[in-house]
Amino acid sequence: MFCVSREEFEAMVKEAMDALPEVLQDKMNNVVIVVQDSPTWNELQAVRAKPQNSLYGLYRGVPLTKRGSHYDRVLPDLITIYRSTHEMMCDSLEELRSQIHGTVRHEIAHHFGIDDERLKDIGAY
Repeated sequence: MFCVSREEFEAMVKEAMDALPEVLQDKMNNVVIVVQDSPTWNELQAVRAKPQNSLYGLYRGVPLTKRGSHYDRVLPDLITIYRSTHEMMCDSLEELRSQIHGTVRHEIAHHFGIDDERLKDIGAY
């Protein structure tokens, strides 16, 4: 277990966002990324996770690939990064930073319409 302050954790999430290729950053649309201390019971249920499983992040919204002309005046997609899960599973600052970067990329892939199965196929899961 490796813990940092909330401010440090949020700074690492921002760092992960800034590290994304500019072409991806430019294509992201109507999405918000937030840090939450831990997943709620409802969030675990939404993805059919068992409480003992690790949920590092969660994407909720309409992926870019599913948006059409009807997509108008909707709340932003929401990517939540869970601090406690990352801290519980990491033993060093370097490991924590690397895991955060991986989680941010994973959840943003969902924003672009890439599902977990495809992420596994390409070795990004």
